[in-house]
Amino acid sequence: MSQIRKVAVLGGGSFGTVIANMVAENGSYVRLWLRDEVLAEAINHKHENARYLPGYILSDRLSASTSLQDVLSDVDLVLISIPSQSFRQVVQQARPFLKADQMLVSTTKGIEANSFRLMSEILREEMPSARIGVLSGPNLAKEVAAKQLTATVIASDCAELRSEVQARLHSSYFRVYASSDTYGVELGGTLKNIYAIAAGLSAALGMGENTKSMLMTRSLAEMSRFAVSMGANPMTFIGLAGVGDLIVTCMSPLSRNYRVGYALGEGKSLEEAVEALGQVAEGVNTIKQVKEKASEMQIYMPLVVGLYEVVFNKAPIAEVVKMLMMSEQSTDVEFVLPREGV
Repeated sequence: MSQIRKVAVLGGGSFGTVIANMVAENGSYVRLWLRDEVLAEAINHKHENARYLPGYILSDRLSASTSLQDVLSDVDLVLISIPSQSFRQVVQQARPFLKADQMLVSTTKGIEANSFRLMSEILREEMPSARIGVLSGPNLAKEVAAKQLTATVIASDCAELRSEVQARLHSSYFRVYASSDTYGVELGGTLKNIYAIAAGLSAALGMGENTKSMLMTRSLAEMSRFAVSMGANPMTFIGLAGVGDLIVTCMSPLSRNYRVGYALGEGKSLEEAVEALGQVAEGVNTIKQVKEKASEMQIYMPLVVGLYEVVFNKAPIAEVVKMLMMSEQSTDVEFVLPREGV
């Protein structure tokens, strides 16, 4: 395996900053790209991203810049932590400074509006010759920053890329597992955002432990049903990028999507919930996108349909819950007993 000495991270939010710092602490020189000149200067002089991770001291091997050309000059590995709505635009801006066979890894959990493209698909369209991977798993940025024990998944059809990412990120508190199911790992990280909103909403309503268990289990069934219909491997969903990420996102108040759901459960409007958060909650847009795709492909997703009615049509929560509970009973695990076998 070749020794990578320079790594670029695009995106100076909480997770982009944490990933950049972990790579730097492991011995690589890391350049972090972000749009805000003031924040970049503060990172360079104070070694802290006070906006997203106050109190988290950054390695002196990490430098920040608003120049894509400077950040991408002569780097071997590029990690991209840009929100889904800006992802393609930033990749297009970066393209002139990337090598044809560049190693590109997306850490973004979302779907492009209108096209239903995942971030790895955008990378393939914009950089056809690049080696592409996806990083996903139960990775709350603040816990990783606190060096709490964490694991993630790097998925790619390129064995060299998987090995390089494992080498750059593996540490005593951060373990990196490998997968070749890029699409499944990426869909797991994207779809769980929907159900985190449902979990936050149910928590605000004071629902019990039985309800939480049922919600997470049926969410996993729905996620895997959709993903397999799209071409993913169902086994991916029993791993970190599936059930692992779903559990942490549905149980933790640190999850942005959970917090949006909780605010909705308290009676706030969607606009108020998003404004109070102050950051992007990918799950809000994902609900609408997945609901439309599931309808188009005739995939049975009652939780997504119910949540869509609550979030976008302001349907009474009690009526939606009643509809879900009184709907046609289905199978527990479809890959054991198909729905038509009931």
